[in-house]
Amino acid sequence: MPTTAALRSEWLKIMSMRAVVGSLAAVFVVTLCITVLVSAAVGRSEARHAGFDPVFGAFHALNFGQIAAMAFGTLVVSSEYANGALRISLAAVPDRSRFYAAKMALVAGPVLAVGLVTGFVSFLAGQAFMGEHAIGLGHPGVLRAFVGSAVYLALMALLAAGLTTLLRSGVAVLSLLIPFVLIVSFVLGDVAQGIVAYLPDRAGQLVIRERPTGSLGPWTGLAVTAVWAASAVLAGRWALLRRDA
Repeated sequence: MPTTAALRSEWLKIMSMRAVVGSLAAVFVVTLCITVLVSAAVGRSEARHAGFDPVFGAFHALNFGQIAAMAFGTLVVSSEYANGALRISLAAVPDRSRFYAAKMALVAGPVLAVGLVTGFVSFLAGQAFMGEHAIGLGHPGVLRAFVGSAVYLALMALLAAGLTTLLRSGVAVLSLLIPFVLIVSFVLGDVAQGIVAYLPDRAGQLVIRERPTGSLGPWTGLAVTAVWAASAVLAGRWALLRRDA
C-alpha cells in the first residue's frame, strides 16, 4: 500500500470512531469554554494584579485542552489493539514503519489544525470579556503563543500516542500522563525548580508566556517538549517493529 493510501486509511479509521472524533472536538470545546468562563468570572480582577501575564492568561485554558489532545493521541493508537485490529491493519500495510508514520501523522496533523482554530477563537472570545485590559493579536507574544500553543498540543498528542504504542494500553498511559501534567510538575516545582523546567508541560508552555523566565526561552522550551515527544514516538516504533501484533 502506498503512503497516500495508508494516510487515507488512517483518516477513515479516525472518522469512523465517535470517541476519537469526540476527543478531538473536546480540544476546541474545553479550551474555549474554560477561557470564556475564567475571563468572564475573574479575568478583569486578575489583570489588576502586579505581574499579571496577559498572554498566559489568554491561553491558560491550554492546560485543560491538552488533556483532550492526549486522549485523542491515545485513542487513535489504542483502538488498534481492540479485537485484533492491529493484525488486520498490518495485513493491509505490511511495512510497519510506513504504517506507524502514517498513524503518527494522523495524530499530529488534526490536533495541529484544531489547535490553531482553538487558539484563535478562544483568544478572541476571552478578550471580549476583559474590558480595558483586553489585548489584541498585535500584542507582544500573542502570535507566538497562538502558533506555539497549537504545536504544543500536537506534541503532547504525539507523546501520548508513542507511549500507548509502547505500553499497548490507553488506560495506563492516561493514568500516568494526566496526573503528571496536572499534579506532578506543580508539586515538583516547589522543590526542584531546575528539574521541573525540563518537564514536557512546563517547558512547552513557556511559548504562551509574554516574558518567559528561567534558562529556557519560548521556542527552546517547545523544543524540549519536542524531544520528549520524539523519544516516545521512537520508543513506540521500536516496540511495534519488534513485537508480535
